[in-house]
Amino acid sequence: MSASQKVVIVTGASQGIGAEVVKAFRKLDYRIVATSRTIKPSDDPNILAVAGDIGDPATAQRVVGEAVERFGRVDTLVNNAGIYIGKPFTENTLGDFNAVMNVNMAGFYHITQLAIAEMEKHGSGHVATVTGSVDNGISGAHTALAALTKGGLNAVTRALAIEYAKQGIRINAVAPGITKTPMHNKEYYEMLGTLHPLGRMGEASEVASAIVFLDSAEFITGEILHVDGGQSAGR
Repeated sequence: MSASQKVVIVTGASQGIGAEVVKAFRKLDYRIVATSRTIKPSDDPNILAVAGDIGDPATAQRVVGEAVERFGRVDTLVNNAGIYIGKPFTENTLGDFNAVMNVNMAGFYHITQLAIAEMEKHGSGHVATVTGSVDNGISGAHTALAALTKGGLNAVTRALAIEYAKQGIRINAVAPGITKTPMHNKEYYEMLGTLHPLGRMGEASEVASAIVFLDSAEFITGEILHVDGGQSAGR
């Protein structure tokens, strides 16, 4: 394996957007550390699968440690792992709150801290986080916990972009609209598509393409790139 190959860590990599991100970066000849609770080993020697709960600091340590041990460095981190619990706000339980905070917030915090520390060693790197188009609520949709966590990730993206700009590390986010993933039942696709001005749901590959674009766009940092069919612009 060439020492010039870049290395990307992808969380939530076993399905949906995460699986498409893995495919997109392999096409660019990146070496990949893919993690999720249910990730299976890969036959590709350039893909290292690490199973675990991303909200657990021990998992984050193992993922970054094995990336460095196997591939020697970390160039890019894609924080894709996330969960959505769609209930009216007053019906959310403490268990719901803890589950969402564990994956969406703790899952970001632990691995991003460790990955940036590795990037600092060679004075460059990129963190791309999948957040959400949560700037405007949708009547009838129960998005409070999503807004609480994904909105926080949008904010910390900007804060970290400024904090690490002088170290050559860029921090960006992609905010998808409603995307075709196993999270959504196919029978609701047509209805969900109407929530976007473009009249359809997004494809996971379209979100992956936006992440790859940001990874190559060396003068972009602190950006929240909406990949939402115009949803954030208005309806």
